Amino acid sequence: MGATRILIVDDHPLFREALKQAIAGGVPNASVSQTGSLDAARALLDKDDNYDLVLLDLRMPGVQGLSGLIYMRAQYPNIPVVIITAADDQGLVQKALNLNASGFIPKTSGIETIVEAVNAVLKGEIWVPGGYDQLTAGDKELDDIARRIATLTAQQIRVLMMLKEGLLNKQIAYELNVSEATIKAHVSAILQKLNVSSRTQAVIAAGRIDGIATAE
Repeated sequence: MGATRILIVDDHPLFREALKQAIAGGVPNASVSQTGSLDAARALLDKDDNYDLVLLDLRMPGVQGLSGLIYMRAQYPNIPVVIITAADDQGLVQKALNLNASGFIPKTSGIETIVEAVNAVLKGEIWVPGGYDQLTAGDKELDDIARRIATLTAQQIRVLMMLKEGLLNKQIAYELNVSEATIKAHVSAILQKLNVSSRTQAVIAAGRIDGIATAE
């Protein structure tokens, strides 16, 4: 039986190392890798995406909120992603689940709880904090935005993230090494899927999802 490969994506080296040690001690046959940014994780996974689980922080350089989760689920749909973060309100848990996270672990959890959560997700379960009540969590408008964003392709997610950075179509085309016409087509598809009529409205919608996670 091969190793269970887990990737930790978090910009705090001490936390990454502590989490790695906890997983190594509590998850059978675990092989744990770690990166400090979403870009580093993307570079690693583009070379080898044969991982069983990604543990993803919500707040790192270049990632403020759930955009990292949105991107990971679109780009690597076969890898379960669990959010592990200092922010743990019920509304945030609901948004993460709506965006197809496989679990949500508060950083305040004890080692035993973290190990329990990781093992549960590896068995195919969805893990959420104790006391979480899905029926009372969330905001219908934000839930709808989250579901719509989750329908975007990986490339459309990348384009939307660049729109949020204020880049023009020409600049995005250069960054992604495609034609400007291709970017225009992506933007049109994004507007249709998000049910908005302008780039500005698309950016505002994406910003609302990102803006729900600020505590770290």
